Amino acid sequence: MPSPVFPRQRSEEAVSTQPGAGRPGSSAALGLAGLPHAAADLILLGDLGGRYATGAYSRLAGDGAVRPRERRQAESEHGHRITAAIACHVARAGGTVEQLTRLLLHPEHEGGRHAQVIALRSGHARAQGYVERVWSSATALVESTTDVASREGVHEDLARLRECIETTAWRGERGRTALRVLRAHLNFAQAAGGRLHFASERQAAEEAGISRQTLRQAYELVLKPGGWLRRLRVGYGTEGSTWYLADGPADPQPAAVSHDQPSQCPPDGELGEWTTPETDTGADVDSRVIGLLMGHDAFAHNALGSSALMVIGALHARPGQTPGELTVSASLSRATAYRTIARLEGHGLVQRSGEGWSLTTQALRGIGNSVPEAVTALAVEPEPAVVGWDVLAAACGTAGIGAARHALHAAERAAYRATLAALEERRSPARTAVVDGRTVLVPGPRADEIPTGWRGPGGTVLDPITGRPVSGWQVATDGRLILLSPGDDRSYDELVAAHTTALHEWETAA
Repeated sequence: MPSPVFPRQRSEEAVSTQPGAGRPGSSAALGLAGLPHAAADLILLGDLGGRYATGAYSRLAGDGAVRPRERRQAESEHGHRITAAIACHVARAGGTVEQLTRLLLHPEHEGGRHAQVIALRSGHARAQGYVERVWSSATALVESTTDVASREGVHEDLARLRECIETTAWRGERGRTALRVLRAHLNFAQAAGGRLHFASERQAAEEAGISRQTLRQAYELVLKPGGWLRRLRVGYGTEGSTWYLADGPADPQPAAVSHDQPSQCPPDGELGEWTTPETDTGADVDSRVIGLLMGHDAFAHNALGSSALMVIGALHARPGQTPGELTVSASLSRATAYRTIARLEGHGLVQRSGEGWSLTTQALRGIGNSVPEAVTALAVEPEPAVVGWDVLAAACGTAGIGAARHALHAAERAAYRATLAALEERRSPARTAVVDGRTVLVPGPRADEIPTGWRGPGGTVLDPITGRPVSGWQVATDGRLILLSPGDDRSYDELVAAHTTALHEWETAA
């Protein structure tokens, strides 16, 4: 079967094709030029490091406990992940589905073992259909991602994404909460150096200053259907989930609410109660300020809330806006804009600036003026600590919410890791007994050990009823029970040959 050759990529990613380069059977010898080294090794050798095995051999049950999957189902999940990864590599290299099929069905390619097993069990047509479905998903994923070639390109790409986020209208409380979640993942992406990053739900909830349940709702109802954020892989153990930040649509539409009828009449766009997609072209907030303040207790749901974050972000980007202008720039209704400005004025965070409103010195502490041409009441330098927000959180009665949430998440992490450790060690539930008023731990018997009364002379095993030795059984020197059989007399070479024969018979039957 001929091996496909892909278009050449950058020299630092292409496989060397010089004469004598690589070992026999390497990617260059098999004609895989144009693929990265990691992709070529994955195709030839398979997932040797177990990179795609995380979470494939276990599942999360309805009660929150981790349950092991059946062996065949786990291997199928692991093989599907390897196949999907190879398809993404081929799609990025400019290959075709025919080239992917030849790569996966090549008998010497360990990475295509899953597709080869499907072809062996269900026929070539079934395997071809499976490869085409995987290819369709891989091409859709590659087309929706952005290729960056350098660190400067990463920063420029994230800056463009941040500008797109800041100029998008995030309507309603659900939209403003989604902005906080998206900004938290943008912080993680900037620290990771790309749109692909790793974070757990608890980490994102702490960063955004919201509960874990609220974060899930924002992701499922706004960010995921809107094309802003995708979870590529669910975290397991000490590893966080794998996320990817996408560009999203020009105007994200939230998913339908759970109830059939709204509890109140929708806002009237002609009266200026709400901005419409046709007239809403001026959304503009400073998401950097929102990212700095959203995790503070002063902006919890029962305190200033997300609407205050939007007003502060909008006034920080462009001071002197009127409430009517804030309805567009901060994506608020007119009533919410007036109500939020009155609340911020009561706490001394905004003040009148001509006909509009601007941030006060107290609100600018710790964030400063990010816009050079911004004119505020007083030009102050950023301060390292923001003590005023702590006082405001205490006045609103939300002080300590973030610390309590962090402690709850730490306890959940400890319980989850303890459960995983117990499952890995296969611990049995502890049993106790009360002796003289004291609770004493009773050690559980081991399945591979036998009672002392069953042990006979010379390592024999005695029948507990008749007291006679039982043929075929022996007590090892460590006290464990072993079964002797004629096969135990075979040499090492004979055992290897028997194992090879049994494996061949199994594969032939399959």
